[in-house]
Amino acid sequence: MKKLQVSAMLALMLAGSMAFTGLAEETELETEAEVTAGETADAALEEETQEAVSESGSSQVADASEMTVQQDVVEDGMVPIYGSDLVDGVYPVEVASSSSMFKVVDCELTVQDGEMTAIMTMSGDGYLKLFMGTGAEAVQASEEDYIPFVENAEGKQTYEVPVEALDMGMDCAAWSKRKEKWYDRVLVFKSSSLPQNAFTNLEITTAESLELADGTYQAEVMLEGGSGKASVESPAVLEVKDGKVTATIIWSSKNYDYMLVDGEKYEMLETDGNSTFEIPVSGFDWKMPIVADTIAMSTPHEIDYTLYFDSSTLVQED
Repeated sequence: MKKLQVSAMLALMLAGSMAFTGLAEETELETEAEVTAGETADAALEEETQEAVSESGSSQVADASEMTVQQDVVEDGMVPIYGSDLVDGVYPVEVASSSSMFKVVDCELTVQDGEMTAIMTMSGDGYLKLFMGTGAEAVQASEEDYIPFVENAEGKQTYEVPVEALDMGMDCAAWSKRKEKWYDRVLVFKSSSLPQNAFTNLEITTAESLELADGTYQAEVMLEGGSGKASVESPAVLEVKDGKVTATIIWSSKNYDYMLVDGEKYEMLETDGNSTFEIPVSGFDWKMPIVADTIAMSTPHEIDYTLYFDSSTLVQED
């Protein structure tokens, strides 16, 4: 009889142990499910937060519908010119902007030990800061990466920016004071506006090195720049006197009213044909920078070109 009681008690104890084990396993499974659900909720919350940050960032960058028509300021055939290609110094430089709403009226380029910076003077005061990069990159950047404006003696806003290279499109985002958004621009600092002595290792063939006697010559001339539609008559007539060379340039259009060479303005000659000018030639066998003003558009527009006078084609007229 006692053996039966003991066996019964053992059976009851075993059943209780199994029930407790099952309850523990069930509780553990519930805990794992709760953890999994919690991780899923956290991931969803993190994704929502990231989306909110992304939407907030994109709302700080103006889209195409909010901007004026952007101009392509990177011209065909442009080759970047780096600080190592220039002589240390300070030079006036022309800046082309992809937006008419971001106009640089004056700019001073500083070259030092192969590095370049520029101080740009703006036409207005609609921007509070710049970032050298895109607007999307500006949103992710820190405040110390932004470039604030400085007022010059005339009360104009100026920005000092790094210049990676001339004749190369550089992204620049401008923070609008009124719209409180970043506006994407592209800037090109033009080498054609620099003087001849700004370039290092520039080999220019001169009338003196060619030992040209005074007289009248002809030489092939090639025009580059602008839209590529304009051209000049070639060969051009050259006059050599006391080592100085003057060229008669005849354009393929009547719509040019003046030219700029080394900052000097040359008016159109009185002729019945296409626009004609007499300009100085600093040398042969290099792309001499010039500016020509056209009145073919709704408003006069200065366009950068280069002229290449080929010394191998020089022929003296009788």
